[in-house]
Amino acid sequence: MADLPIADVVELEQLLAKYAIGMTKDDIDAVIEVFTEDGTYRAFGDTYRLSDFPALVAAAPKGLFMVGPPAFELDGDTGTGEQPLCFVDQTNHQMRIGYYSDTYRRTPDGWRLHTRAMTFLRKSGARDSGRAHDPTRPQPSTP
Repeated sequence: MADLPIADVVELEQLLAKYAIGMTKDDIDAVIEVFTEDGTYRAFGDTYRLSDFPALVAAAPKGLFMVGPPAFELDGDTGTGEQPLCFVDQTNHQMRIGYYSDTYRRTPDGWRLHTRAMTFLRKSGARDSGRAHDPTRPQPSTP
C-alpha cells in the first residue's frame, strides 16, 4: 500500500464519493460522469451499459448510499478496487449492505470507473449480485 501514488488515491476516492453522492441525490448525470464511455455496472444477474443507467437508476429505491474507504491496487493507468456499501432506503429505513468490485482506467479527463459490480451480503450469510428475476429492474439493452 505504501507504493500507491497519493495523488491517484485521492483522485479515485473523490471519484467514488461523487458516485455515492450522485446516487444519494438521484443525479444520474453525476453518476454517468464517473464512468468511462464504455463503462458497465453489473448486478441482478445482468450487465448494464451507460445507456441503460437512466432506467436502472429510476427503478432503484431512493435513499442514502454510505460507502466506506476503498481498497485499491493500481498499475500505471489501470487499477482494481473494492468498496463497502450500506444503502438505507429513504421511505422505510431498511438497509442493504454489500460491496462493490471495481476496475478503473485513467483517461484524458482523469481516473474513471470502467466496471462496477455489486455483491449483496444477505442475513443468511449468502453473497450474491441480487435477484435476477426482480420485475422492477429494467432489462439491459443489447449492443
